[in-house]
Amino acid sequence: MAKKAMIEREKKRQRLVAKYAAKRAALKEIANDESRPMEERFKAHLKLAKLPRNSSATRLHNRCQLTGRPHAYYRKMKISRIALRDLGSDGKIPGLIKSSW
Repeated sequence: MAKKAMIEREKKRQRLVAKYAAKRAALKEIANDESRPMEERFKAHLKLAKLPRNSSATRLHNRCQLTGRPHAYYRKMKISRIALRDLGSDGKIPGLIKSSW
């Protein structure tokens, strides 16, 4: 089980990304538009830099929904390999058979 502080920090990042997504996209569009004047593009870059760092989507990290584990994460099921194995052994995932030989 991951530390609760790490799980809460990741939730906070997700909220910030959702909150600033539209503003960040608009500023990026202005900053990358070659037809606009250089001063306007530069101001957009400065405004982007003033946004909170955690509002950037690249700072998000996938975590297991059950345990909070950040590594060995299966995107399709949103859980870690360990949680997947436990649920598969208990027969709680339809169609999944744990092999043993």
